[in-house]
Amino acid sequence: MKYTGGCHCKAVRFEVEADEVIEVEDCNCSVCSKSGHLHLIVPKTCFSLLTDEQELYTYTFNSCIAQHYFCKTCGIKSFYIPRSNPDGVDVNVRCLDYPPKEIKIVNFDGKNWEKNAHTLVHKSKQKED
Repeated sequence: MKYTGGCHCKAVRFEVEADEVIEVEDCNCSVCSKSGHLHLIVPKTCFSLLTDEQELYTYTFNSCIAQHYFCKTCGIKSFYIPRSNPDGVDVNVRCLDYPPKEIKIVNFDGKNWEKNAHTLVHKSKQKED
């Protein structure tokens, strides 16, 4: 299934390919708990930015591996490149125009990221048919 989404002001738009039924992570780390990001991690080949990258600001911290992208106009982070999956894209399900029919929300202990990050690595790998 292809889903479209973006930021609040619609300056940033994207398309993501994902299953009709998805599993997302609800992370308790300091950034995610404050922003309410629900994580749908997909391979980079399943994500397309439909607007110009000049509409985005990039924020990095700590290891500087994760690339957090924010709309320059409204400040919403609708997707980012996660540290756990630098070969993928992490879309905030709350930023999809129309969410999937079924969403399974799994708690992720991001406060203890080093102990738990390995459980997310498979999410950015291409599925074999």
